[in-house]
Amino acid sequence: MFGLELTTVWFVLIAVLWIGYFALEGFDFGVGMLVPVLARDETERRVMINTVGPVWDGNEVWLLVAGGATFAAFPEWYATLFSGFYLPLLLIIVALILRNLSFEYRHKGDTAAWRARWDAALIGGSFLTAFLWGVAFANIVAGVPIDADKEFTGNLFTLLNPFGLLGGVVLVLLFLTHGAMFVALKTDGEIRHRARALAVRIGLAAAVVAVVFLVWTQVQTGSVGSAVAFVVAAVCLLAGIGAAAAGREGWAFLGTFLTIALAVGGLFLALFPDVMPSTTSAAFSLTTTNAAATPYTLEIMTWVAVAFTPIVIGYQTWTYWVFRKRISTHHIPTADLAAARG
Repeated sequence: MFGLELTTVWFVLIAVLWIGYFALEGFDFGVGMLVPVLARDETERRVMINTVGPVWDGNEVWLLVAGGATFAAFPEWYATLFSGFYLPLLLIIVALILRNLSFEYRHKGDTAAWRARWDAALIGGSFLTAFLWGVAFANIVAGVPIDADKEFTGNLFTLLNPFGLLGGVVLVLLFLTHGAMFVALKTDGEIRHRARALAVRIGLAAAVVAVVFLVWTQVQTGSVGSAVAFVVAAVCLLAGIGAAAAGREGWAFLGTFLTIALAVGGLFLALFPDVMPSTTSAAFSLTTTNAAATPYTLEIMTWVAVAFTPIVIGYQTWTYWVFRKRISTHHIPTADLAAARG
């Protein structure tokens, strides 16, 4: 019985890790996609990149821990997911690598062509990752063909169904809105005002598409808990858009943060107690019990999580506090500007 309880605990913990990843990494994906839209020159591009420069790598820790926790707590889920979704997950890893390299190497060259290539890696990597995560999670929740041996029997085109593609579009739009809110919160001057206005426009489009997706999810596989989460997520998004229109960037960013957190949480509520439903037969679905590790493994993991999770959260909170101030074009050193123009 204790083991069964721990399977639910670890399902919740993995949901929290994915919520943290999407709510935090979501805004720096959004910033990456918005570089060619909001920045009018090299100085403003530097400002935008610097808004996420101190935190993007810390945000990705949530992904690494979520993947590791899934491997240890639900090995059958991990095996089916990572073998069946091999190609899209490989594309996500490649996109993340290119995106992360852009942060490290963009400033190491002095030519406009060099910076343009790394900007393309940042923009493309951010967009592709956001879109494919949306496709992947939509399919996980809706279900995929899994046989009696717990093996995925579909292919890449199985995942590129209308529901999956809509999930990808929703996540891109939410991340764009979240990123624009973050730029408005973290910058000053003209770029701040452009970001705030853009956040309102993209946010309205995101609200329409997200409502369609969440209603579709609820009809297909929802629960009472997911319905509540989805409704509150929609309210938070509208409140965030309203706050942005009123010039309240802090509240606006909180609105999109809660929107993503509640929407992802609602997807996990719709999924539970399955971890990967089978469209072939309900008897073949992976659940929190038949996909879980041994009770002893879960018990050890729980003690490790209790010890180290507060440390990780505390450190990341401290990082955000240290880099909390706004930045603008006058914070870019003059020597750097001269090199950029050269």
